[in-house]
Amino acid sequence: MPPFNPGPRAFLETCHACRSSAFQRSYRFQRRQLSSQSHIGRTPQPVVLFACFLGVGGLGIATHKYYDYPIFTSVLAESPPAPVDVKIEKTKKRKGLSKEENRENISSQHLQVKRSWENPGVYAWGLNSGRVVAPDSDEQTIRTPRRISFFDGQLLRDIKLDRNFGAAITENGDLLQWGNGFSTDVRQPTATLTGKNLKSLTISRDRILALGLDGTVYSVPGAKEDQEKGKKVSESSWIPLVSYNSTISYRRLQPQNLAWNERVKSIASGAEHLLILTSAGRLFTAASSSEEFPARGQLGIPGLVWTTRPAGPYDQPHEVSTLRGFEIAAIAAGDYHSLALDGEGRVFAFGDNSSGQLGFDPTNESTYVDAPSLIPIQQLYTNTGLSPTVKQIFAGGNNSFFTIDAATIARPGSDVKPSTLGRITADTWSSGQGILGTLGNGRWTHVQGTPTKLKTLSNLFEYDETINTVVPIRLRSLSVGSTHAAAIMDNVTHVQAGTSKVTDSENDTNWGADVVWWGGNEYFQIGNGRRNNLSVPGYIAPLDSGSEGLVEGKGGKSGKRKEEHRFQITPRHAVSVGGRKVSVEQRVECGKMVSCVYSGV
Repeated sequence: MPPFNPGPRAFLETCHACRSSAFQRSYRFQRRQLSSQSHIGRTPQPVVLFACFLGVGGLGIATHKYYDYPIFTSVLAESPPAPVDVKIEKTKKRKGLSKEENRENISSQHLQVKRSWENPGVYAWGLNSGRVVAPDSDEQTIRTPRRISFFDGQLLRDIKLDRNFGAAITENGDLLQWGNGFSTDVRQPTATLTGKNLKSLTISRDRILALGLDGTVYSVPGAKEDQEKGKKVSESSWIPLVSYNSTISYRRLQPQNLAWNERVKSIASGAEHLLILTSAGRLFTAASSSEEFPARGQLGIPGLVWTTRPAGPYDQPHEVSTLRGFEIAAIAAGDYHSLALDGEGRVFAFGDNSSGQLGFDPTNESTYVDAPSLIPIQQLYTNTGLSPTVKQIFAGGNNSFFTIDAATIARPGSDVKPSTLGRITADTWSSGQGILGTLGNGRWTHVQGTPTKLKTLSNLFEYDETINTVVPIRLRSLSVGSTHAAAIMDNVTHVQAGTSKVTDSENDTNWGADVVWWGGNEYFQIGNGRRNNLSVPGYIAPLDSGSEGLVEGKGGKSGKRKEEHRFQITPRHAVSVGGRKVSVEQRVECGKMVSCVYSGV
């Protein structure tokens, strides 16, 4: 029997139900950790393990899913395997500590949550040749997460980073820009487009596309010089019949023939193109770069290139008429390809397919598809007894990702138990370029047309104490950069420690959502301090070294933690920031050779 070697989620934890007050009055919550070495270059079988164990301080039940070769079929026929190297945390000394101090002492995750509330801001790392991730530094690369001091104490609505310029929307809805691509003379983020109440943004090769709360789409030059020299826009004033010119050059991109009360709901941009989704489920596309007109089919308009474009502005939005009648619910854009998900769970793809990023194999006739094509998701589950529905789509660089809920169904001749009918398995699939590990499937392939499953992010379950049952662990979100990606898991989180009588135990701690990273790492954009690429998702260390380094105790004394912990994202929660109550969460963004985590509203 091969030795046990768990994957990235190799953490046995006591059941969340054991955090009840009755349990806490009798036992101290213990967390047990196994070796976290990942399977690189292996394709083992998934195993779901329900384990009941007795450890120091209490009895717990754990649901654990890992990847290894089968261990149950021959366990009675072979001699017992070598003991698994299980590390059990020793009881922390807590004499003289308050309840909150004890929570910080026994749990790195609790301390991470607390620090994210007390010190909101932006952490960034990766390539710094454009002075984006560390504006004040001349270092070419930032190996591990580092705070951008300008954003200390600030909450943001959105942020996007390129290797040459960065853009963010403040809590008040103003646009900030920085980096050498913006200006080599300006080191700190600078307000540019203000007073528009922006809610989200995306970036192309040389422009910033921002969406206002009122549904207006703005296209802003990435360079400060172009903003100053370009044509200014006439804007109305609060004084009747009085107007003035804008302080910077920008453009408004307005889809035509919108119905009454129909407005732009979301936007997504590649290197040269922009996707615009309206509240009525209609999809429009437009050119998003001043340097190149989209020519790889990513606009979804057959035959539309620079020489055949209609009269009017080069970046005017065009409706994708092929999708008229389908209510599009979500959009995603890679560098040169586009994805659209409708309300029925069908995915349409168009644009560059040279790496198979459209979800089907490229053909010899053409490397791109200029009309929306349906991805045959059903074929991925042929003869499995599962019925798939795509729930989310993500794209970036030359890659596409899909999250799927697969429901167990009855088939003729099958012996499916009635109790399992409708049971949901949450899977994650990817297609496109994988030579740097961006597919996340453990393989290094140039072209991957047929979507491949990320086994370490699929078929995961946990116990939810609020409904007293085992539930699938889905992906909350996934951010895709040019060559790397990060996924936030939608696992059960807890941020109510010490807020009520039920959660006021000294051992009731907060914890967030797991985050995993994979793909290209040439410029340390994964954030693990190493330079090797990762073909399977893995953890990184907490953002603040203090989360697992020095822990302050009573009387100013401090002690060092020897064990290592993983970074977790703090979920949305109402906290006090600057003396006011704000709903805040941490978010992840992967860009072109760069990454960041920020406090978002």
